[in-house]
Amino acid sequence: MRTGSEPTTARSPLRMRLWLSVWGLIWAIAGTAAFAIVGRTGWAVACGVLWLVVTVDLVMVVRHIRQGPHYQPGRDIPPYPPPGPHHP
Repeated sequence: MRTGSEPTTARSPLRMRLWLSVWGLIWAIAGTAAFAIVGRTGWAVACGVLWLVVTVDLVMVVRHIRQGPHYQPGRDIPPYPPPGPHHP
């Protein structure tokens, strides 16, 4: 049973975010290692911070995927309003 006015064919972009995060994680790790080897400490730190951000995003995406299709953002966000009388 649908409880809101969202489209019936809507799809979540979580799988795409998962693979983009994996791709970013690979590049952040490679960048951190490459800049550390070359001796560019500032760039290595910047890539390390990016590595941390991508890892946190990856953990959140996996968590949301594991919650399933009925993920709700939180208790403070109300449910969608039911369709009105003119809804097809």
